[in-house]
Amino acid sequence: MATNHIKIDKQYLIDNVLSWDTNRIESADIKKKIGSLRREDVTKPVVFIGAGTCGLGAGAGKTATAARKYLAEKNIDAEVIEVGCIGLCSSEPLVDVQMPGKSRISFEAITEDKVAGLFDKVFNLDIPETNILGQFRSEKKSQNWKNIPFIDEHPFFKSQERVVLENCGIVNPVSIEEYIAKDGYKTFIETINTRTSFDVCEYIEKSGLRGRGGGGFPTGKKWKFAYHAQGDQKYLICNADEGDPGAFMDRAVIEGDPHKLIEGMAISAYAIGATKGYIYIRAEYPLAIERLEKAMKQAKDYGLLGDNIFNSGFNFKLIIKKGAGAFVCGEETALIHSIEGRRGMPRPRPPFPAVSGLFGKPTIINNVETLSNIPVIMRRGAEWYASMGTETSKGTKVFALSGKITLTGLVEIPMGTTIRNIIFDVAGGVPNNKKFKAVQMGGPSGGCVTEQHLDIAIDYESLLEVGAMMGSGGMVIMDEDTCMVDMAKFFMDFIQRESCGKCIPCREGTRRMLEVLESITRRPRNINAHEPLDRMKGVMMIEELADVIKDTSLCGLGQSAPNPVLSTIRWFRHEYEEHIFERICNAGVCQELRTYVIDVDKCTGCTVCARKCPTKAIIGSRKAPHFIVEDKCISCGECQNVCKFDAVFTK
Repeated sequence: MATNHIKIDKQYLIDNVLSWDTNRIESADIKKKIGSLRREDVTKPVVFIGAGTCGLGAGAGKTATAARKYLAEKNIDAEVIEVGCIGLCSSEPLVDVQMPGKSRISFEAITEDKVAGLFDKVFNLDIPETNILGQFRSEKKSQNWKNIPFIDEHPFFKSQERVVLENCGIVNPVSIEEYIAKDGYKTFIETINTRTSFDVCEYIEKSGLRGRGGGGFPTGKKWKFAYHAQGDQKYLICNADEGDPGAFMDRAVIEGDPHKLIEGMAISAYAIGATKGYIYIRAEYPLAIERLEKAMKQAKDYGLLGDNIFNSGFNFKLIIKKGAGAFVCGEETALIHSIEGRRGMPRPRPPFPAVSGLFGKPTIINNVETLSNIPVIMRRGAEWYASMGTETSKGTKVFALSGKITLTGLVEIPMGTTIRNIIFDVAGGVPNNKKFKAVQMGGPSGGCVTEQHLDIAIDYESLLEVGAMMGSGGMVIMDEDTCMVDMAKFFMDFIQRESCGKCIPCREGTRRMLEVLESITRRPRNINAHEPLDRMKGVMMIEELADVIKDTSLCGLGQSAPNPVLSTIRWFRHEYEEHIFERICNAGVCQELRTYVIDVDKCTGCTVCARKCPTKAIIGSRKAPHFIVEDKCISCGECQNVCKFDAVFTK
């Protein structure tokens, strides 16, 4: 993971830093050692490589290998540290270099073939003209590079307020020493020594933090339910089972800063009186699990997990539970069943988990982002956190930007920021001069926000008013080439396949809705005489069916399942009407509604398309123009794929 990273005696850190007696960290010796861990200056070159899942997918592993090979061949004494994702996934692989006496500088798109050229210049204190992302600010102005922009002035980072993501892409995620040097775990030790559990619940409630998993329930208020609940055992569960298409916030946070999650869970457990915690994370996140396991082992070695932590009398143990990737296990009661070894299926509430949850004991479930906010709130103050955001939605929110957007990745912005600001100012807008169409927010359970609502302030209530929701924070941006009916079909297909099947409205209702969407995105077939009638009945009843599913499904996932369909019908009804009545998809996405035509002026009569057509729908003589019989054509597109003369087009 890293080579030669800074080591400071564990007992030294425990005695001098991990102490709630803040007067003990005033000595020059301690400040110097902490400064070295914070890399306020370095004695030899340090190379940081963004090695989160996104970075590795872009080739960061090969970049790291090339970097180590270069250093070995040139006999350069330098550190190579693999960090998490700083958020700008579209610029991966990211490589930062910090030279002695100079500030850290970041470079984008450094593939393995660019490593040698970059190092040749930077190690000679010469900055290349290309691939510069920006430099990090140094407290010593003399260390800043001249004429190099600061990274916090980059449009992607300029509007961000990084609370949860403050360390991601910056620190070595598997170095507890670096985390401690940046005030990590100090807040936890101080909390369990100077505050009562109820005080912590009150403090978090005062901050205004609401659950970041989708529901937005006040976190401190939720904790109080478990605090007051009677039980000889209480549990805390971290829900890291993010299953929404386009969501990757939890994965990135754990890969980049696992110790913050562990500290957040430890403080939260103390607040509710829990002595045991579970991190429920999908097995598809192997890198996040690996880094989490290493961080947990380090925390145990430092006495931050286990029995009688720092002689406070507080006990807390953590267990990782790997999920099998079932979307329904994002619902808290289904998640509880999965941890218990049962099939992941929701149950009716009440009783709520805070009263009767895991193994029938009081249980609190929060997601990764919620828990990662806790150490910062306790360190910087409830008033500070509450000063950000809107009247009803405090603090910041992490969003995952994907789809038709120039800069994809993770952003953390204050609540109250407009959607327009995120899409066009932070993420650079829609690429290729295409027109923005909509953004799907809240994943399969959410809805789309159109151009007319881009200026609404992001908070829990405002999004609900336009048929969307905060959800876990996925934002899938769509341009003019997107078919909204096809998009609704995609999400409905996902929801139908992921339904646990326990309740009829969700199991059967979503299947019927999917069938309706499939029927209006394909050509009519003479399968039976009742198909046209069934299709029209389905179209007429789809909104009523959606309302029934929302009103009668057992859990929140089923109750929100029709949202993508209802949202697209609400804002893009004309596209549904085009599909239903005119049998056309103007976006050209619904393949079965495409009409293929041969341009007789370009056709040479080579007969390749006729020979490849699976339904023999193309007629014509050799060396003469060919024609497509529309009634036989199934719109497979094979003719267009094989034509070497660009004679086949769609209309």
